[in-house]
Amino acid sequence: MTVELKNDYLTVQINEAGAELSSVKSADGIEYMWQADPKFWGRHAPVLFPIVGRLKDDQYTVAGQTYHMGQHGFARDNEFTVVEQTATQATLELTDSAATREMYPYAFQLRLIYTLTDHELTVGYQVHNPANQELLFGIGGHPAFNVPLADPAATLENYSITVAPRKVYPHIPLQAPLNDAENTTDFDLTKPLALTRDLFKDDAIILDLDHQETTVMLSSDLDDHGVAMTIENAPYVGMWSPYPAEGPFVCLEPWWGIADNVASDGQLSHKMGINRLAANQTFDAQYAVKFF
Repeated sequence: MTVELKNDYLTVQINEAGAELSSVKSADGIEYMWQADPKFWGRHAPVLFPIVGRLKDDQYTVAGQTYHMGQHGFARDNEFTVVEQTATQATLELTDSAATREMYPYAFQLRLIYTLTDHELTVGYQVHNPANQELLFGIGGHPAFNVPLADPAATLENYSITVAPRKVYPHIPLQAPLNDAENTTDFDLTKPLALTRDLFKDDAIILDLDHQETTVMLSSDLDDHGVAMTIENAPYVGMWSPYPAEGPFVCLEPWWGIADNVASDGQLSHKMGINRLAANQTFDAQYAVKFF
């Protein structure tokens, strides 16, 4: 089933499967979201929970027990329930089950809150810990935006990414699929980053945001259309497009979590970037995308 939000400017569609944003279309017919062609990547904007990225050997340990979980966790492959909906806002919920506890030994309530305001869509994450023990988790987004948008003759090389604040960011390299934060390098974003396919030859570009509010804009000089994502209080952002396949999209990924470090010992409590939520507490995070 699909949930639809609509105003005078945008029509938004969200799949109950995975609470995945699947379409954002302007009133004049521009589709901003990647349409999940499996030839390149069969998803639109998966929800990453309860991990972001990959675990070392696809496993981790809690209280002496080993659990197995695939890349980006299981939320993206589960059916959510719509708990609230208006013309411009929808809340979808996933809670733990016998199936999730085989992979992840925690009780949780995960809510995705989508809010449409004029030309902007806000995506909110709410994680509630209903148990009397600490909850450990990661969460993040993986939205993919069409490239090109308006000019069918444009290619990835006609687009650039502009980041504000404009500065030199710490870049966390990958020894795919694990992070190699011990060998962080400088990534100069004092000016727009001209996109090329080779930028992604080592997988995603991961920036350490240090929880600073950051705006990441994907645009082209060929027309006036693009997206500007503002991320509140996230430690990381990933930027990704397929390589060497020439997939016509770019992902801008706000992350409250990260793939295991190359030196990970497998203990979830030691995992780089893990969030800790006390009993009966709620975690809130969000990002917002302006479509122009």
